[in-house]
Amino acid sequence: MLEVKGLYTGYGGKDVIRDISFSVNKGECLCVLGPNGCGKSTLLKAIGRIIDYRGIVTLDGIDTTGIPRKEFAQKIAALGQIFQVLFPYTVYETVSMGRYAYSEGILKNLSSSDNDIVEDIIKKLDINDIKERMIDELSGGQLQRVFLARTLAQTPDVILLDEPTNHLDLKYQIELLHYLKKWVRGNNKILISVFHDINLARHFGDTAVVMDNGIITACGTVAETLTGETLQQVYGIDIRSFMLESLKNWK
Repeated sequence: MLEVKGLYTGYGGKDVIRDISFSVNKGECLCVLGPNGCGKSTLLKAIGRIIDYRGIVTLDGIDTTGIPRKEFAQKIAALGQIFQVLFPYTVYETVSMGRYAYSEGILKNLSSSDNDIVEDIIKKLDINDIKERMIDELSGGQLQRVFLARTLAQTPDVILLDEPTNHLDLKYQIELLHYLKKWVRGNNKILISVFHDINLARHFGDTAVVMDNGIITACGTVAETLTGETLQQVYGIDIRSFMLESLKNWK
């Protein structure tokens, strides 16, 4: 289980999120939703130890701040929103970086089992045909799948994803989310993902956290949490009625 208790953090001495508490069981997909600027990405950065925070984050009862950095990378992996490519590696080299948390040094060759893991993930994310291409030549959708493959190559217990379907067309969105859910259930892992698309969150998530103005306004199963009343309160619009009206356009 991953537990977050009384989490506060932000930037420049100002808290963006305040008193955040929730838990996620193994084998579950947790969706984090809320309007822009409510603190969703900041929450993931705190759990992933990218930024400092006050409060407690535990994994299987162990405070994650006490876990050495290399061991932490084997347990919790994070993928933020991708804005630019700084180094021109091949797709295969980029995905292989996910295995460095298990190697003795960054310049060490990967083991045969490491290479098997990399090859398997590359095939499952449908990027095998571009594995020798340079990542600075790729489209946004291809790049998103490459960096997700690198994250999965870490084989962590917990994966933190910030808008994982960004830049992906609908086919790859659906395939990717189905693969992630199968990966979580089949390997008894935990996935925490930020979503803007409420339909995808309802279809994909087991549990949900809805945030607004830096605090949690609702937390529980997707059915309990993503209700018309809660969404209208947070987003300021009757989303349920809009969705139902949109469905009428399908014949």
